[in-house]
Amino acid sequence: MGTDRRLHFTSDYMEGAHPLILRRLAETNLEQSAGYGEDTYTAAAREKIRAACGTPEADVFFLAGGTQTNAVLTGALLRPWQGVISARSGHISVHEAGAIEAGGHKVLALEHRDGKLSAETVRACAEEYRQDENRDHMVEPGMVYISHPTEYGTLYSLAELEALSAVCREYGMPLYLDGARLAYALACPENDVALPDIGRLCDAFYIGGTKCGTLFGEAAVIPKHGAVPHLFTMIKQRGALLAKGRIPAIQFDVLFTDGLYLEIGKPAIETAARIREALDRKGYEQAFPNPTNQILIVLDEEQAEALSPKVEMSFMERMPDGRILMRIATSWATTAADTDRLIECL
Repeated sequence: MGTDRRLHFTSDYMEGAHPLILRRLAETNLEQSAGYGEDTYTAAAREKIRAACGTPEADVFFLAGGTQTNAVLTGALLRPWQGVISARSGHISVHEAGAIEAGGHKVLALEHRDGKLSAETVRACAEEYRQDENRDHMVEPGMVYISHPTEYGTLYSLAELEALSAVCREYGMPLYLDGARLAYALACPENDVALPDIGRLCDAFYIGGTKCGTLFGEAAVIPKHGAVPHLFTMIKQRGALLAKGRIPAIQFDVLFTDGLYLEIGKPAIETAARIREALDRKGYEQAFPNPTNQILIVLDEEQAEALSPKVEMSFMERMPDGRILMRIATSWATTAADTDRLIECL
């Protein structure tokens, strides 16, 4: 342990990996295998993910992290003259250091409600482009990016996802879902979107590992086989292809054995619920009602200064009235003891 005795509720990837994953990595450590995802462990993990998502023909690739996955898939799905629609608060719009723009595509940031894009907003954007006589001089909306949960910890309902999918297919735009925290959505009682729903409604998505119990790694899924030609090559071009491809695959093989991925987020949801109750009881203002593992609270300067020596949280933004929007994030590994200590600090 370091000298920092504060509680750490900054993010959901501060711990290492689930013990079952570490055990399996140790068991297979000295085995020799083919590289670049040509090994038997990768094949097994792919089959388990296909079964869980109800996409038996899906192409599945394992990449190191979420930014690489978003950049590679966005670049693969868009034509050179196109951009990607995102909520203004979307991860690719705010917290990926311009990775999409660095790849030659514009993020078309639209207004949202509690972090969510609506089908009506997407339709209006696509229709505005179609009707504009100067469209040949403009960036064409070429795909739609969403995340589940959103950056604000809110959830899309199945009806909202179906409506978005319908609009995307009407206008010929792929729907892409960032699942960095997908395990926390699936573990949430308020969630009504299952993996097979994502498999049938989205044209591409990824299943988060880094924030959901692995040391690193995300599983990119293209439900329709061959829909993105030469994706393997594009992953390598972007520096996102792992030579030791079995390492992330083994981790996902464990996550998709005996339903672990559907269960691993439950401690985060349960501890977050306890923290929300305490915040309400102690008079703190929560910025957005959301049921997942991210809690956004509004603090004045005095509150922030009082909590800072005791609890590390994530800074989100400074609000127009001078108050600070901070995030408390729980994880698959958050303990009851640390939750109790946080509640005492409040």
